[in-house]
Amino acid sequence: MAKKTVNNDDLLANIIKGIEEVKGNDIDILDLREIDSAVCDYFVICNGNSNTQVNAIVNSIQKVVSKEIKDKPWHVEGTDNAEWVLMDYVNIVVHVFQKQIREYYNIESLWGDAKITTIANKY
Repeated sequence: MAKKTVNNDDLLANIIKGIEEVKGNDIDILDLREIDSAVCDYFVICNGNSNTQVNAIVNSIQKVVSKEIKDKPWHVEGTDNAEWVLMDYVNIVVHVFQKQIREYYNIESLWGDAKITTIANKY
C-alpha cells in the first residue's frame, strides 16, 4: 500500500494551528527550498515559556495534524527535558524551544539564506 503524500501547505497550516492553540510564541517559518544543502523544505520554529508549555505545544501539534490530515511525525526527540523538541515530518521539521534555549542556539542565523516568515501572535 502506498503512503499518501501530504501537501506541505496543509501540513504547515495545521502545525501553526497546533502551536497557536496552546499559545506558542514567536513562530517563524524558514523556507529552505532554495538552499541546496537543506535537509527539508521548511523549518517551523517557536518557543514556549516552560518545559510544560513546550510539551503542550508538541502534543497539540501532533493532535491537530493527526486529526486534520491523518499524518504523524516520522521522529520526535527532546521531550524528556523539553528544552528543545524536534519534530520531523520529513519535508517539515518543527523546533519547539524554551525561550532562552532558542536565543542561545539562534537557528535562524544558521540559515541566513532562507526566506523567513513570522506569524504574528493572535493573543
